[in-house]
Amino acid sequence: MIRKANKKDIDTIARFQTLMAEETEGLTLDRETVTKGVSSVFEDPAKGFYLVNEQDGIIIACLMITPEWSDWRSQTIWWIQSLYVEPVWRKKGIFRELYQYLKELISGDDSAGGIRLYVDKTNSRAIKAYQALGMNGEHYQMFEDMKT
Repeated sequence: MIRKANKKDIDTIARFQTLMAEETEGLTLDRETVTKGVSSVFEDPAKGFYLVNEQDGIIIACLMITPEWSDWRSQTIWWIQSLYVEPVWRKKGIFRELYQYLKELISGDDSAGGIRLYVDKTNSRAIKAYQALGMNGEHYQMFEDMKT
């Protein structure tokens, strides 16, 4: 079952984010900082929202949507971030379910102009999954200048 996350899910989402950082980038994140970051999304809905996928009452996956205003489209683009699927549930269509749910949400929302995400160029497994859903990664290249 896919649903919008609530404050009771904060600890699970924060745990997933620390696991994802370790797995994908070899980073050990400070759990207290991550929990504070996740909590802030629930305190300020303008920052976005989380979706979770539950099986038998246990959260097995999550993602965050952050809004970006597009003056070109006069619509909001929904950015998928903080995507995590428990390892035992991978390759079972869990992200596909989340993505289809998102597509249904934006189809009924005239203010939403589309869905985007970014992926590490070395994450070939994720790239294949996104391509299988029909997502196009050929249009933009991302650059960044992060403080830390």
